[in-house]
Amino acid sequence: MKILDRYILGKFLGTFFFMIALIMSIAVVFDVSERLEKFIKNEAPVNAIIFDYYVHFIFYYSNLFSSLFIFLSVLLFTGQMAQRTEIVAIFASGVSFRRLLRPYMIGASILVVISLYFTHYQLPISNSTRLAFEEQYIKKQFRINEKHLHRQINDSSIAYFESFSTVNEIGYKFSLENWNEEGKMTYKMMADRAKYDSVSGVWHIDNYFIRHITDSSETVERGRKIDTLLTLKPSDLGHRLNIASTMGYNELLDFIADEKKKGSDKIVYYEIERHQRTSYPFAAYILTIMAVTVAGRKNRGGIGAHLALGVVIAISYIFAMKVATVAATNADLNPLIAVWIPNVIYGVVAVWLYTRAQK
Repeated sequence: MKILDRYILGKFLGTFFFMIALIMSIAVVFDVSERLEKFIKNEAPVNAIIFDYYVHFIFYYSNLFSSLFIFLSVLLFTGQMAQRTEIVAIFASGVSFRRLLRPYMIGASILVVISLYFTHYQLPISNSTRLAFEEQYIKKQFRINEKHLHRQINDSSIAYFESFSTVNEIGYKFSLENWNEEGKMTYKMMADRAKYDSVSGVWHIDNYFIRHITDSSETVERGRKIDTLLTLKPSDLGHRLNIASTMGYNELLDFIADEKKKGSDKIVYYEIERHQRTSYPFAAYILTIMAVTVAGRKNRGGIGAHLALGVVIAISYIFAMKVATVAATNADLNPLIAVWIPNVIYGVVAVWLYTRAQK
C-alpha cells in the first residue's frame, strides 16, 4: 500500500470513528434528557441503563446509519483536502481520479464487511438486550389492536379471534375449525371467549358450541367450560414488529416461514428487515463515490458548502428509503425491490457524478 493510500485510508477511518463518537454522544445526551423521567419512575438500575440500554443503543444506531456516517466523513476530510489544494497536487502528480478512489473503496469495504457481520450476526444479540430493557422500563405493555385474527395452527386447523387482550390473555368470539384433505370441514368449535393459561399452556374455553361433522351426520355439543391444548400462544397472535431485529439471519428466515404458515399479515415488515440488513451496508459504496466527486473540487463556499450539500443528499436518501418502505407496506411493492430502489437510484447518480469527475 502506497503512502497516498495509507494517508487517505487513515483520514477516512479516523474521521468516520470520530464522527460516530461525536454524533452518538449527542444522541445519548438527548435520549437521556427525554427518558430520564421514565427511568426514575420505573426504578431502572443505573447499571442496566448504561450497559443494557445505552451501550446497545450506540451499537444499533451506529450500524443503522453507518452508510450516512461514511458519506459525511468522506465529505468532511475530502473537502478539507480540496480546500488545501491537496487534491490538485495529487492530480498534478499524474494520479487519475480512478486511482484516487482506490483507498476510498478499500476503506468503504472494511466498514461494509464490519457492518454486514454486525447486522446479520452480532446486532440481533445486542438488540435482544436493548429491547428487553425497553419493554421493562420504557414502553407500555404491548396491545393487539387488530380485529378478526386468523391463525393457521397446522395443515388442517385454523383458529379465529374477533379480538384479543394481551393484558389478561383472553380472546373473544373464539372459533376453531378442522378440515380434512378434501377441503371439507369436520369440526368447528365456537365460544364466547378463550383464556390462555401461561403455566399449563392450556386454553380455558367458556360457553362453547361444537359441531362434529361427518359425511352422513352432524352432532352438536354445548357446554359452559372446557379446556383444550393448542399449539398456539398469545405471542403467535401479535407482537412488536421490532422482534425481527432480535433474530439472526437463519432464525429470521425460519420465523418468516412460520409466520407465512400462520397467515400473518406482517410478513412484509419482516421481509423488509431481512433485505435491509444487506442493502443498507452496501449503500456505503455508492455514497462514498458521491462524496468524493462532490467534495473533491475546490469551490468558493469552502467545506461548509460541501457539508450543506451532503446534508441535503443524506436527507433525500433517508426520504427515499422511507418512501420505498411505505410503498412495500401499503402498495404491495416487493420488499426486495423496495429496499434496493434507493441504492439503484443513487447508484445511477453516483455513476453520473463519477463520469463528470473524470473530465
